Amino acid sequence: MKLKWTRVACAALTVAALGGALSGCVALVGGGAAVAGMSAVDRRTTGTQVEDQGIELRAGNRISEVMGDKARVSVTSYNRVVLLTGQAGNATDKATIEKLVREQATVREVYNEIEVVPFTATLGQRSQDSLITTKVKASLVNAKDISSSAIKVVTENNVVYLMGIVTPRESKRAAEIARGVNDVSKVVRLFEVISEEELAASTSRAAPVVEDRSSMN
Repeated sequence: MKLKWTRVACAALTVAALGGALSGCVALVGGGAAVAGMSAVDRRTTGTQVEDQGIELRAGNRISEVMGDKARVSVTSYNRVVLLTGQAGNATDKATIEKLVREQATVREVYNEIEVVPFTATLGQRSQDSLITTKVKASLVNAKDISSSAIKVVTENNVVYLMGIVTPRESKRAAEIARGVNDVSKVVRLFEVISEEELAASTSRAAPVVEDRSSMN
């Protein structure tokens, strides 16, 4: 079974609201969650969910160890594919962070969305990003035609990143839902896309075919 990775940047509506984000110098997403708390309807195996948490923890610790306070980075892993968000002071630091993550065992792919800018994320911005994430998740749950448990939501500086294992219909629908949330400036899809038939069968997963993301912005 072939899986495709898509990255589609979509213009989104901007309205008023508060929200919040990825915190700390190096924020770890879900690294300490217990196996018992994992979703039974997650499309990843339990073993892969544990691996993702381990990747987030190890990569986050390694970045903190090497970079110290020179970067503010969040690490999110889904199905062993890593999304990096946050800020770094220069392109060299950004590349170094990506290299540190690629060195982690079992990582299949890294999407480096770190901005090379001064560290401008204020408490207010992080709060707004956090609120946007909460609203997008709630909107996905409220939608009756999509499996919200198959989608991970990350927000950085009002940009919403969507990760998960979804069908083409779910990918399109999730982006539409996220675009409809107040204060979202852009939606970026980093989905592993499978067919409806593959979802129904969903007994095995092969390594994904990585598309040229630059042509999909």
